[in-house]
This record gives sequence, structure tokens and C-alpha cells, in this order.
Amino acid sequence: MKNKIAQLRKKQRYSQAQLAETAHVTRQTINAIENDKYDPSLGLAFQLVQILGVTVC
Repeated sequence: MKNKIAQLRKKQRYSQAQLAETAHVTRQTINAIENDKYDPSLGLAFQLVQILGVTVC
């Protein structure tokens, strides 16, 4: 299942750097998550959901 982080981030008008700063991670981490090179921890996943204003299905 492909993640939708990049799509949601762009819809909220966040740059990768802005999302990373808000989530207290590096821009490289956000890039790796968006490109399916890194699976975030459960805590980070829930944090990103909260920042992006979506729910987990």
C-alpha cells in the first residue's frame, strides 16, 4: 500500500523541510518516508497524521 504523505503534505502546502521541522525529524527522513525507503515508527506515523490533519484508516 503506497503512502500518501507527499500528496497530503502538498495539499497542506508544507515543504518537506517545514513538515520535518514540525515533526522534529530531518528533511531526509520525510523524503525517505515519501519514497518508501523508510518506515516511520508508530509514534512518528501518528505525529504525521496529526500534523497533516488526517485519520488512520
